[in-house]
Amino acid sequence: MDDNALLDCYEAIERASEEMLEAARAGDWDRVVRLEGACAVLISRLKQAAADRQLDEEQAKAKSRVMTRILRNDAQIRNLAEPWLDDLDRLLAGSPRTLH
Repeated sequence: MDDNALLDCYEAIERASEEMLEAARAGDWDRVVRLEGACAVLISRLKQAAADRQLDEEQAKAKSRVMTRILRNDAQIRNLAEPWLDDLDRLLAGSPRTLH
């Protein structure tokens, strides 16, 4: 994978994170989970491809901009998920726990 393909991979992760944010805003948590799985595959591929790569200065700046947007999307998704997770915690705390 060449350096441009690496940046393309970062951008694909960014697009997936944007789709996750859209799904979270719509309350479509099943879609968020599916997209999270797709992101995990992309991240795994990226880790393997980027292991021995050094981006030039301009590419590193582009990567940094993409990563910043991914982190912002992630933070917004977490903010949207927290109330839902709190509700789930309360629901689980109120139900008897059984082991099968």
